Amino acid sequence: MSILAICGSLRRMSMNAALLRASARLAPAGLKVEVFPGIAALPLFNPDLEAELPPSVRTLHAAVADCGALLIASPEYAHGVTGVLKNALDWLVSFEGFIDKRVAIFNASPRSAHADASLREILTTMSANIVAGACLALPLRGLNLTEQQMFDSQHAAAIRQALLTLVPQEART
Repeated sequence: MSILAICGSLRRMSMNAALLRASARLAPAGLKVEVFPGIAALPLFNPDLEAELPPSVRTLHAAVADCGALLIASPEYAHGVTGVLKNALDWLVSFEGFIDKRVAIFNASPRSAHADASLREILTTMSANIVAGACLALPLRGLNLTEQQMFDSQHAAAIRQALLTLVPQEART
């Protein structure tokens, strides 16, 4: 089963992006985590464009439709989710392929409580199925871990378990 990972940061050295890439490397057998590469290419949400979706939005819709679950990680900016993540989610609001999609939220800084709460509210409003047991808040901020260190750290077991919890046993291939 594939899990689509979406990062709410465009920063090259983003801890959240590193966490998602490490999650892809740590995925247990039968699970494949793919980080969505096109979030920066999405145009600003405009309902007038929904009649004829831009190619980047069609790519997002196809990726969401094809995955069995979503994994989202994002930093907190001004007590909320990032603009780039909110924009991506806005493009998914009326997309039927998103409804009841299983979602896990990974948070690389447990101090980012406002963004986490905001993201949960947005996803709940959008009819996502947030799998509480698959959500993680890992204290990675300020540790300056490399992706390899994340892969080898004590957090690896928690990441693997969260991915297994996100995807029901019968859905794994």
